[in-house]
Amino acid sequence: MNRSDFREGLRGGVIVALSSAPFGALFGAVAVDNGLSFLETLLMSATVYAGASQLVGIELFGQRVEPWLVVLSVFAVNFRHILYSAAMAKYIGHYSLPQKALAFFMLIDPAFAEGVRRGESGQGVSFSWYIGFGVVVYVSWSVATMLGAFFGRMIGDPASIGIDILLPVYFLGMVLAFRRRPGFAPIVLASALGSVAAYHVVGSPWHVSLGAAAGIIVATLLPLPAPVAEAASPEGGEA
Repeated sequence: MNRSDFREGLRGGVIVALSSAPFGALFGAVAVDNGLSFLETLLMSATVYAGASQLVGIELFGQRVEPWLVVLSVFAVNFRHILYSAAMAKYIGHYSLPQKALAFFMLIDPAFAEGVRRGESGQGVSFSWYIGFGVVVYVSWSVATMLGAFFGRMIGDPASIGIDILLPVYFLGMVLAFRRRPGFAPIVLASALGSVAAYHVVGSPWHVSLGAAAGIIVATLLPLPAPVAEAASPEGGEA
């Protein structure tokens, strides 16, 4: 364990932990409001550990739908993690099998965004950094869930005070972090239009995966970015 990398991961994770804590508290409040006990709410956060799909699952629990539909709906929301893991594979290939299993469990949106940024910048994604980043966010999420579950009944309807806006704002921030990448505008536009169309035709939560699929199709059709040319040739002339 590299202590320097671990501390750096902790510092980066603290920022994410603080920003996601209200979202965790929101889940705790919504879960209790939909009939889960305090321990059931904490267990769901500790094992599922995926904010958006946890909220989808809770809403479906409240509607008493068939269990298979709950599982499929959660899978639809979490489908993006298949793409996350594929993109991260080249940066964590040196991890052992147990380390990879733990890393993929902790592969939430901020961990993916920061991991890819570090990998592309050449800093590397050491396991020490990754576990430091992941642990602080995981613990904060669990604590926020407990607080939300305990004090949730004092909040009442989260939508009445605007807390429900946290989820779209959270994901908007994650998307904008990639705004400088080639093809960002057409891919995001295709995803947005595809998601809106799917929401009205198929319904929630399938619009999440279908919107992502529309963006992926556009991304595959776009030309690859031109490689960055060297500033000068080995002989010292223009490249």
